[in-house]
Amino acid sequence: MAEQLNDRESSGLADKLMQYLPARFRPGTAVVPVVRLSGVIGAVTPLRPGMTLAGVAKVLERAFSYRHAKAVALVINSPGGSPVQSRQIYLRIKQLAAEKKLPVLVFVEDVAASGGYMIACAGDEIICDPSSILGSIGVVGGSFGFQEAIKRLGIERRLYTAGAHKAMLDPFLPENPDDVAKLKALQREIHQIFIALVKESRGARLKGADDTLFTGEYWAGESSVALGLADSIGDLRSTLRARYGEKVLMPVIAQPTGLLSGLLGRKSPGAGQLSAMESMAGLPDELISAVETRAIWAKFGF
Repeated sequence: MAEQLNDRESSGLADKLMQYLPARFRPGTAVVPVVRLSGVIGAVTPLRPGMTLAGVAKVLERAFSYRHAKAVALVINSPGGSPVQSRQIYLRIKQLAAEKKLPVLVFVEDVAASGGYMIACAGDEIICDPSSILGSIGVVGGSFGFQEAIKRLGIERRLYTAGAHKAMLDPFLPENPDDVAKLKALQREIHQIFIALVKESRGARLKGADDTLFTGEYWAGESSVALGLADSIGDLRSTLRARYGEKVLMPVIAQPTGLLSGLLGRKSPGAGQLSAMESMAGLPDELISAVETRAIWAKFGF
């Protein structure tokens, strides 16, 4: 009888102590770390950094190393950008998922298009809102032609190169059909890499024909599900609570800010002042970058 009382007292004490533990350390608590991947990919300038592997690698590693994690949730809101950075982020997610043996659930907010959709393909499932925009599986490039403008202004263009194609697609020279043909061949090659990645990731879930899915067109949520570009309609909170229980924890893993970021390597005041001076010198480039970024988002109605 005395032993039973001691067992009950020990159990009661353990229960009380358990209340003081952080929720994620309590037995039976499901944890799904959440990482937000937002913005234009790879458009890095001093004042307007874009999404790059270097910028998100540590956050991804922290999420996949989270104790007691049942899965990792990625919230994507990106109109695309650099195909190289997109694929590198995709590969890092796939590598971490394989190493940690964790499923990856992707939740699309406003848009996961072009490179944004490439990153979304790293997920085991893609879940979107009915009004989300997905797709745009293609490659785009653009420039301006200023040769007539500089003539009117009386400006003489002086360009010195070694290599027949070093000045290819220079915006201050007349467009050369051979240069355009070379660019289009390069775009087709990159497009095929993108198509192969989507097919490998989505497999038999893809329902549309190649000449529908891979033309650069994009669709809203319901149509994306019908075409197999996404798996279901839903939202982060409802989906995770339905799968892992009402008490599932969804900690957002973000870059360190404030004092913590300073301790982890913020630049010294002198370096910051120098950086600011350099940024002022680059304001014209920043303005162009801002316009281009705005144009990328505007393509999808945002």
